[in-house]
Amino acid sequence: MTKDDDQVTGDVDDADDDALAEAYNRGLELQKSGDFKGAAQAFRQALALDPEDTGGVSIRLAAMGAANSPAKMPDAYVATLFDQHADVFDEILVDELGYCVPLLLRDLLDRLNLPSFDRLLDLGCGTGLTGMSLFDCTAHRTGVDLSEKIVELAFDRGVYDDLYVGEAVDFLKDFEEEDGQRPVWDLITATDVFPYLGAVEPFLAGAVTRLSPGGYLAFSTETLPDPVMGGQPYMVGPKNRFAQGEGYVRTALASSGFDILAMEPITVRLEEGDPVPGHLVVARLDEAIS
Repeated sequence: MTKDDDQVTGDVDDADDDALAEAYNRGLELQKSGDFKGAAQAFRQALALDPEDTGGVSIRLAAMGAANSPAKMPDAYVATLFDQHADVFDEILVDELGYCVPLLLRDLLDRLNLPSFDRLLDLGCGTGLTGMSLFDCTAHRTGVDLSEKIVELAFDRGVYDDLYVGEAVDFLKDFEEEDGQRPVWDLITATDVFPYLGAVEPFLAGAVTRLSPGGYLAFSTETLPDPVMGGQPYMVGPKNRFAQGEGYVRTALASSGFDILAMEPITVRLEEGDPVPGHLVVARLDEAIS
């Protein structure tokens, strides 16, 4: 989600809120004016005041080439961003950005002759768009999202049997039911999650532990042309979202024990009217690894 995140702010403990807002807004203005050196200096000041990085300035620094790409977006930034846009989430994502990945995923699963699943884990579930697309081909649906307000909207939609507030990788690693059992699923989806992750290996490692034998993983990525990627496995693009190289994703899946059933180029969304390229991936976990 990137319709307009320029005004992302949040509660900052043990920091001067006014100084933080001043540094952050000064960085934005300098960035827009083309003074990237001045913007970087202001953003670093904001980061010093807010180590949790509620404003996502580490991502902006990477997008400007003023810092290396972090391994993932700060949790505080992602949660704040989606909390603040919750009431208009679907309007921005679907109507303005033309996002239809959940529908593309349903079509791809049908074409692969994978018509039904007992248990779905939808990571980064948002308001439930993927859950809705897969509603009639899944018997039980669990949704997880980092934004509490977004989860509330998903609850109101009545798509999921279980809903949790949490970060995707942490959920895969740590979640236990009340009886101490670690549940598994036969389909894990993550549509529009990888643009917030950067490095994909921790996510894939977690997915391996949560899939039933021969279970399926489906996700979308965003990418950039090879000359822009410059051989990097992933990077923060100009729209402050992570892009992953196709070769990197293929290698990471293979190393984690997944067989790729499909990796199709798609238009993920529109940004200022321009198509954002990416891939829609469906992979199956080797039963010997499950």
